[in-house]
Amino acid sequence: MKQFDIITEADARVLPRGETVMLSRGGHITPLAQDTLRDRRVTVVQEGRASADEASLAPKADIRSVAIASDHTGIKLRQQLITFLRGRGLAVQDLGTDSADPVDYPDVAASVAVLVARGEADAGIVIDGAGIGSAIAANKVKGVRAVMATTELIARYSREHNGANVLTLGATLVNPDEARAIVTTWLTTAMREPRYIRRLAKIRDLEGRS
Repeated sequence: MKQFDIITEADARVLPRGETVMLSRGGHITPLAQDTLRDRRVTVVQEGRASADEASLAPKADIRSVAIASDHTGIKLRQQLITFLRGRGLAVQDLGTDSADPVDYPDVAASVAVLVARGEADAGIVIDGAGIGSAIAANKVKGVRAVMATTELIARYSREHNGANVLTLGATLVNPDEARAIVTTWLTTAMREPRYIRRLAKIRDLEGRS
């Protein structure tokens, strides 16, 4: 992770979109750089408020690729969301299913969660009847923080406060317009507050306990 004593506009312009960088104790960001960092969705973590290790756990602020899957109950909603996501210029990995034959939600959730955990997708979306089972299953994959959202507020909090990197939706609970609004809020909300980022390390530590 890059570390700066001062971040100027020139520095901010060349940082990759969605990058997370560390500002040293007593460091400074110029006013023009603040605007550029915000536009480029760069997360700046103050040294001493969150470590580089903790900051590395924050989800990507600039999501470019999404893995998406559904069980048999969520096929129609998944297909609608794929069209919507591709229309926003995102790379979408469509993991199915495309058959009306019943499939098990843990398998569907795992297919998405594994790609996110490996860094092969910036974020993941899973759809089943209620979204609850898929969230439970996805959260068993190390490095995944999945949330089931039925409102834009839950979607925003799950990213801003909890660093969720997988979103689950219930095809029987939200209509296509609601789903698009939830997904838009979730994809465009960044996690920037160091006190929230620090807590991700505690979540990671829980994964290592028997």
